[in-house]
Amino acid sequence: MVDAADRRTLVLVVDDNEQNRALAKAALEMEGFDAVLAAGGQEGLAAFEEHHPDCVILDVRMPGMDGLEACRRLRALPGGQGVPVLFLTALRDVDTFDAALAAGGDDFLTKPIQPAELVLRVQAAVKMRDLDATNMQFFELVKRQRDDLLRLQLQKERLTSFVVHDLKNPVNSIDLLAQLIYRDKKLPNETRETAGSIRLEVAALMRLILNILDINKSEEGSLATQSAPLDLPALVQGVVEAIGVRARAREVTLRSELAGLEPIAADADLLRRVVENLVDNSLRYAPKGSQICISARLHDSELELRIADQGQGVPAELRESIFDRFVQLAGTGGPAERLVPRTGRGLGLTFCRLAVEAHGGRIYVEDGAPGAVFCIRLPRGS
Repeated sequence: MVDAADRRTLVLVVDDNEQNRALAKAALEMEGFDAVLAAGGQEGLAAFEEHHPDCVILDVRMPGMDGLEACRRLRALPGGQGVPVLFLTALRDVDTFDAALAAGGDDFLTKPIQPAELVLRVQAAVKMRDLDATNMQFFELVKRQRDDLLRLQLQKERLTSFVVHDLKNPVNSIDLLAQLIYRDKKLPNETRETAGSIRLEVAALMRLILNILDINKSEEGSLATQSAPLDLPALVQGVVEAIGVRARAREVTLRSELAGLEPIAADADLLRRVVENLVDNSLRYAPKGSQICISARLHDSELELRIADQGQGVPAELRESIFDRFVQLAGTGGPAERLVPRTGRGLGLTFCRLAVEAHGGRIYVEDGAPGAVFCIRLPRGS
């Protein structure tokens, strides 16, 4: 008979998605936990009564009995009051969060599953269960404060989403008015050129708005690609022409070397914005008199798209961090400097990574010696 002190911590994972169950099981077992799996609420309750786990991970949305109802019924079972319950959901909103707490949840994680975070939350939940009465009072206070902060964060994210959606209409109206001015031949050339510059800035603003929306979709697990045969050289040439005016104003040459490529299967809108963001990023750091070159390489099963500039480059130790939110290289055109957070910008590269990964590809940075080379690897048969 196994002594209770020697028994490994047992975690019950209840999720209707087989891949999520397998990922959670692998992450937990790698850290020394045991895991028992259930594919639905009713099956999870039966597994709880049979195995008496030390912690329960519950998906919120499941067919039949959902996670909220399963948690309420679990709390009424013998031993159900003291076991920590962690809710796992793709619904990152304050209503779902409040419903999870009301149902008896102890913690709240959002999909897609991050193995390291999942393990840490389970470890913390199990340790908290074993606190004595005095320490438990402090824990409950900290937990309430954490829940209040998370609720505020979710409310902020909802408000941001509403505002971003509402911004699209006035931005489109500005672009329409700028087009009318630009096309009026009776106006002085200087006025029409200013209208053209307004359109370029509006396009950059709209790109930022769409980046935010797509990043939110990705976090909710709903960023999907609409793949179709795509003429990549034509797409890149369109980006070069659209950004060419701004490049010439900065005395930077844009060059495309993609002629002769066969069509690939990709989402034209997402991939166009990826290229626009990367070219815009390169242009921001390209010194006067330099060039930005867009080229491609064919591999066995992949197409590699490369955007190379002659700017400051990205230090090797920071080539992963640059794809995080609100991170940019400080300075322009000078030697490589450390990454610093900046308010209101720095979402472009985050969007690029999410959009490329949604295609089943990957994005990374190489040393251009001088400059940086942003590389996109896409499956040729995606």
